[in-house]
Amino acid sequence: MKEKILLIVGAGPGISLSTAKKFGKEGFKVALVSRRIDALQKYEEELRAEGITAKGFPGDVSSEVSLKAAIDSVIKQYGQIDVLLYNAAAVRLGKPTTLSIDDVVKDFKINVAGALSSVKEVLPYLENGTILLTGGGLAIHPFADYASLAIGKAGIRSLAHSLHQELSVKGVYVGTLTIKGFVKEGTYYSPENIADTFYSMYETKKEVEVIFEEK
Repeated sequence: MKEKILLIVGAGPGISLSTAKKFGKEGFKVALVSRRIDALQKYEEELRAEGITAKGFPGDVSSEVSLKAAIDSVIKQYGQIDVLLYNAAAVRLGKPTTLSIDDVVKDFKINVAGALSSVKEVLPYLENGTILLTGGGLAIHPFADYASLAIGKAGIRSLAHSLHQELSVKGVYVGTLTIKGFVKEGTYYSPENIADTFYSMYETKKEVEVIFEEK
């Protein structure tokens, strides 16, 4: 049986780690990209303790050169990618007119441009694969205090739909999960529930946008 590879760009302790566990328990090997080597080592250990094969690759999503190098290392290690999850985000507090242009551009690189860069890097190795992008309710209902993140989530939403139009005809599924709530353990918006939804999107490969909202 051919091994399956999940690549998570923007690995962290919440959504990323829960999604790694969910896919790992379904037989995936997990590759994790994050800036901090110590954090990557911690995630590797936690996943391996649950019987999941995982390896970290240091990379900075705000730097195209660094991100490409990290993903290139993943490709050299595994030779393929079956699922890409882009979960990086820059969360900056500030109303629109209080933000510097440099800060907005810097955040946009992390929130949106890094996603596109990741997609372009993995695409040649993603035959009939899946691209998942973590979206947010700020894309639909912006909040002034988080203006930069709202711009980023609107960008991710637009990018997902555009990529879907381009790549679906090539057999690649693109989906974004628009999370309309604060991610918190023990609630509907728990990382585990979100991870389960990402896996369901991977399995069904139907909707380009899934709204994750407590009814």
